[in-house]
Amino acid sequence: MADPKGFLKVTERELPKRRPVPVRIMDWKEVYEQGDSAQLRRQAGRCMDCGIPFCHQGCPLGNLIPEWNDLMWRGEGRAAIERLHATNNFPEFTGRLCPAPCESACVLGINQPAVTIKQVEVSIIDQAFGSGWVQPQPPGRLTGKTVAVVGSGPAGLAAAQQLTRAGHTVAVYERDDRIGGLLRYGIPDFKMEKKHLEQRLAQMTAEGTRFRAGVEIGVDLAWDELRRRYDAVVVATGALVPRDLPIPGRDLPGVHFAMEYLTQSNRVVAGDDVFDQISAEGKHVVVLGGGDTGADCIGTAHRQGALSVTNLAIGKQPSATRSAEQPWPMHPNVFEVQSAHEEGGQRQYLASTVEFLANEVGEVRAIRVAETEYLDGRRVPKAGTEREIPADLVLLALGFTGPETEAAHDQLGLRATDRGNFAREADYATEEPGVFVAGDAGRGQSLIVWAIAEGRAAAASVDRYLEGETQLPSPIPATARAFAV
Repeated sequence: MADPKGFLKVTERELPKRRPVPVRIMDWKEVYEQGDSAQLRRQAGRCMDCGIPFCHQGCPLGNLIPEWNDLMWRGEGRAAIERLHATNNFPEFTGRLCPAPCESACVLGINQPAVTIKQVEVSIIDQAFGSGWVQPQPPGRLTGKTVAVVGSGPAGLAAAQQLTRAGHTVAVYERDDRIGGLLRYGIPDFKMEKKHLEQRLAQMTAEGTRFRAGVEIGVDLAWDELRRRYDAVVVATGALVPRDLPIPGRDLPGVHFAMEYLTQSNRVVAGDDVFDQISAEGKHVVVLGGGDTGADCIGTAHRQGALSVTNLAIGKQPSATRSAEQPWPMHPNVFEVQSAHEEGGQRQYLASTVEFLANEVGEVRAIRVAETEYLDGRRVPKAGTEREIPADLVLLALGFTGPETEAAHDQLGLRATDRGNFAREADYATEEPGVFVAGDAGRGQSLIVWAIAEGRAAAASVDRYLEGETQLPSPIPATARAFAV
C-alpha cells in the first residue's frame, strides 16, 4: 500500500485552489491553480489499499486506484500512468469531467473525507503528457479488417483507439467540423481546455486512426452504404435530443436549448466567427435545470458579462450529506457547489416554470414561475404562488431524451427501445450483423466514465466479431465486460 499510516496522519481532503473569481471570469482558462506535488503525495498516501477496494466497484472502468495511488506516493509517475492507462484511455478527460463515483465508494469515506482519487488521476496524466511518457502505440500488424465509428465523443474515441491498436483500420465519422463531440463543443474551456483533447487526438492519429469530420451519416453518407463499405460499424452518436419544455411562450426569441448556446460559445472561444451569436452580455439570464449542463451555462454567462444569472430547478434542494436512502458505497445525490456557482447568481429550488412572457416586440422578457408541490408522486405548480423573474435569455438545460434514431432506422433497420435508445444485446451488438452500439446512444444520457467503459467493451465485442477472440492491447475489466443494456 502507500503510506500505512497515511489515513491516520492526514485526515482531511486537500485540493488545488481555484483561481480567484474576479480573475477567472475574465478568461476561459481552467479554474484550478497549479497543483502542489507535496499535497498530492499526502493525499495519495491516504489510500488504505483496502482488501476489498470498493473504489473499483464504484468506477465503471474498474480503474486500479490503490495501485496508482501507491505509485504516485512513491514518486513513480511513469509506472502510475501505465497502470492508469491499463483501464482508462482518457484519464485527462475523466480526471476533469467525471463526478467521481469512485470517491463515493471509497472505504475511507465511511468515517473520513474520501481520498482525492480524481485529483490524483488527473495529476498522473498531466505529468505523463508533460514528461513525454504518452507516446503513440501503433499496432504491430494490420488485420485487413475495417471499422467505421460514428461519433467522436468519449465512447467513439475509446472504441476507435482500442480497435486501432488491435490492428484494424478504423475511421471515425463526425458531423461537426471538428472531432470531439461534446468534449469539443459541449464542455466549456474553463472545465477542460481543448489542448487536452488535441494532444490525445494527435496520439490517435499517429497510431493510425483516421478522422472524417464534417460528414453526417444518414445525410452525406447513408447508413446502409456505410455498412457496405466497412466490415463493422460502431454507433456512438450520443444522446443529443434535448428535453424540451412545451409551455406557453416556448417559441419566443431568446429561449434556447443549452447545447445550442454552449456550442456557439465554444466555437467563439476557439476563434471562429459565429453569426448572430447567442450571448448573455448585458442580459438577465435564467437557466432551467440544476445539473452539470446548467452549471456550464452559468459559468459561460458570467464570462460573457450577464447582468444577472438565475438557476431554477423543479425539484428539492439535495441534502448536503449522504441520505439514508443512498448509503455507502452508492453514488449519492448531494448538494454540490461547482466553480460556476461560486462565481455569482442565484439558485432556486422547487421552482416550476409556467410560462415565458413577451415584451412589446415579441421577445422574451420574463418567465412566470410557481412553487413546486408533489401530488400523487407528480411535481406540479402550486396554485396561487405564481411570480415573475426578469429574463432576456432563457437556457433550457433539462437533459436529453435519447439519440437521433430516425435515419439509422429507415436506412439500416436499427430498432429503438421504449426509452428511445438504440436496441442492442449485452455484447453491444444490434440485430444488424456487424453493427454495434456504445455509450449514450445505447444507454441514454450518462457519465463520461460510462461512455469510455462502454466504448472499450464494445471494441472487445467488435474485435471478437472480426477476428475471433483477438487479444486487445490492454485488458477490459470485468465490470466493462458485464455491462447490460
